[in-house]
Parts: sequence; C-alpha cells; structure tokens
Amino acid sequence: MSHKIIKLSPLILAAATAVFSSQAYSSGFALIEQGASGQGVAYAGAAAIGEDASTVYFNPAAMTRLSGQQIVFAGHVIAPKFDFTNNGSTTFASTPLTGTNADGGETSFVPNLYWAAALDNGLHLGVGINVPYGLATEYDNGWVGRYHALKSEITTINVNPAMAWKMTEAVSFGIGFSVQYIDVELTNNLDSFATCANLVGPTNVATQCAGLVNAPSIASQDSAAKLEGDDTSIGWNVGVLFDISDKSRLGLAYRSAIQHDLEGQASFNLDPGLQPVADGASAATGFNILQDTALNAGAELPESFSVSFVHDYNLHWSLLMDYTWTGWDSLDVVEVVLAGGAPGRDPTLDLEFQNTNRLSIGTHYKPGNNWIFRGGLAYDEAPVRSDELRTARIPDNDRTWLSLGFGYDATKSWSFDVGYSHLFISDTGINNNTPTSSGATLIGTYDASVDILSAGVNFNF
Repeated sequence: MSHKIIKLSPLILAAATAVFSSQAYSSGFALIEQGASGQGVAYAGAAAIGEDASTVYFNPAAMTRLSGQQIVFAGHVIAPKFDFTNNGSTTFASTPLTGTNADGGETSFVPNLYWAAALDNGLHLGVGINVPYGLATEYDNGWVGRYHALKSEITTINVNPAMAWKMTEAVSFGIGFSVQYIDVELTNNLDSFATCANLVGPTNVATQCAGLVNAPSIASQDSAAKLEGDDTSIGWNVGVLFDISDKSRLGLAYRSAIQHDLEGQASFNLDPGLQPVADGASAATGFNILQDTALNAGAELPESFSVSFVHDYNLHWSLLMDYTWTGWDSLDVVEVVLAGGAPGRDPTLDLEFQNTNRLSIGTHYKPGNNWIFRGGLAYDEAPVRSDELRTARIPDNDRTWLSLGFGYDATKSWSFDVGYSHLFISDTGINNNTPTSSGATLIGTYDASVDILSAGVNFNF
C-alpha cells in the first residue's frame, strides 16, 4: 500500500502545482503598465518624473511635484503572441505526443485609476487602484501541450493609499501601503492512459488500463483538471526624491513582497474509463486521489527596487533613465496542500527562480505648443534562464522594448496621453516535463512578441 501512495503523489499534485508554475517561471505576469504617460518612454525615469498622479505607484515621494488635485484614468491593451512549433514532444512512454501547434497569446485589458492632492499643510495624499500582476494565456483544445497548459488566468486588484511631504527643499519622502487581491484559474488536461498506469502500477497496466482507455495521448479520452483560488494580503511601498539641481532629480523607490495564501478548489473531469480507477485508489488508500477537494497554496510575490534619474537639458528636451531590480527568488519554492491528501506528502515545488534586472532609457520633447512627444528603449530580463524550467503557461524570455508616445494639454483642466510599445522576444525554446504534465515532455520553440497600446486622461482641479 505504501508503494502505491508514493507513486500516486505526482498525480495528487498534478493540478495543484499548476497554480504557481505559471507564475514561477516568468516575469511576464508582473505588469509595469501602471500609467499611460510612462508607456511612451518604456517607463524610463518612472520613480523620478512625477508628471502625473500615477507616481503614487512608481514613487509616492514624487507627488510633491504635483499641485492641486488630479485624477488619472488609464487603460492598456496588451496583445501577446506565443506561436508554438512542436519539435519532438513525447508521451510518458517516450512515444510521439500527438496534437496541433497553437498560439497561446490572449489579448487583455488592464485599467488604472489614480488620485493625488496637495493639502494646505504641505502634505500630499494619493491613492492608486491598479493591476500589478496579470496573466492570460489560452490554447486550443487538442494542442500538443495540453497536458502542460490550457487556460491560465491570474488577476490582481491593488488598492494603494499613499502620502508624501517635502522634508527639505531638496528631499521629498513618500510612503504607502497596498491591499492586494489575487484570483487564479488554471486548467490542463490529463493523459488518461498515463494516469491509469500511474494509479495501478506497471504490472497491472495491461489488465486494468488497456480495457478502459486505449493508449497514451488520445485527445478524445483526455481527462481535465481545474484549479481555482484567491486571497487578499497587504504590502507597502516607500520612496525618496532628491532634487539634485533645478534641472536634475533622482528617485529611489521600494515595493515590499506580498505573501499570498490562496484558498480554493481543485476539480477534475475524468474520462469514464479512468473514473472507477481513481475511485478505487481513493477507497483503497483513504485519501483523495483525483477527487474534487479544497486547495491551499502559499506564494510570496516579489519585492522590487528602482532607481530613476531625470535631467532637463532645456525647456524642450529631457533625458530619463531607470534601473529596476525584482526579487523573483522569493518564489523559489512553493508549497501546495490538498485537503484529504496523503499525510507528509504535501508537495514542495523547486522553481529555481533568479532575480531580474530591467534597464530603460527615454526622452521627452516639448515643442512648446502644449504637446509632448516621447520615445524609449528598455531591456527586461525574465527570471527563467533555461528551456527545462520554462512553462507553456507563459513562455517568457528576455525582451527588448521599443516605445513611442505623445501627450497633449487640451486645457488647464484636462490632458491626455497615448503610448505604444512593441516587445521583441528572441525565439524561445521549451523542453519541459513537470508533475503537471502526465509524464509528457513538451519540446519545441515559441515565436513570441508583445504589443501594448496605452491611453489615459488626466483631470486637474
């Protein structure tokens, strides 16, 4: 009996570990799109520019550069492309894995809302409502990587009140806290034959599985797993702005890690031939084997630190630069617990994450007629550095940003900003075999890119 429990453990966590495998292998679900004005410069200088209320997110200290009250509405259309080409994917039995190629890119809309106000006593208050993390990939049914991923959707809502004040004529300080809600929904298929073989053991496959499910990797006999969970947690952010001169300023900003402890449900839709095998295994062991059950999973979303510099050469031209470090190694190990699972066999998933660096440079040009034109470049690392660790849920890689944008002050009461970025991503290989994959190995290449269009309107009071 103990031998069976050991063999069953990969299947027990097959869906559960999927909850964070999509997060843990990529920075692509961390969204820097937190304001339309910064999109046009690839968010260079974001912690020092202080040009509108979106600085509540990037550096609350820069609210001291704003006067009166301002409300900013912004929206971002993010359109990724992840075209997969199969190059020898295999089943658990090392036979060719059947299925079609697919594009997992899913266009998403990301909104932001900010308010900032300068008080008579010298304090500045603000609040931001935004989406700091998000993920949406979805593949066609029957694609070759269906045992690795079908639908992956991660949504966050972050409410971030903040305050700032000028400590001296040259130094401003800001601080805020975040109430962050996260919701996760992830699905993938299970190879019914491979699952049956794992449940009954190698000596019983011919007698117990062949008569129920025909062979490995038959899409019409696939089973399905779905994971859902949510949580609300709290974090904080702090920033400092230094006015080096009347033309130059330096911004430092830090956002804390946020620990999320998700609670939710694991559910399974098993092939009719597999269902009695799973029911028998559950009855024999006394544990939930591929049965609908409650789910708990913990993960710490990363901390980040930014250094930004802005220099105004003259009334027309400005230089903007930024360096941002993100501590993705906080997601190195994820623990998942399924209610009714085998005692002592709660899985720990070693994600082998690496911290990332982001560098950006941009420029503003103000011709003097209420217009501002923007341009920027950025290089953005992904925390996964090998084909073996990359996941089909979000097949991320290092990317280069090319950004353009403009803004217009229509009146003293309102203005608008538009920005566009194209993200160049090198051909991305994958050679992945995880506990979520029914023993299948996904081998191939992604042709990937991302287009982002941002627009926002600013109201001044």
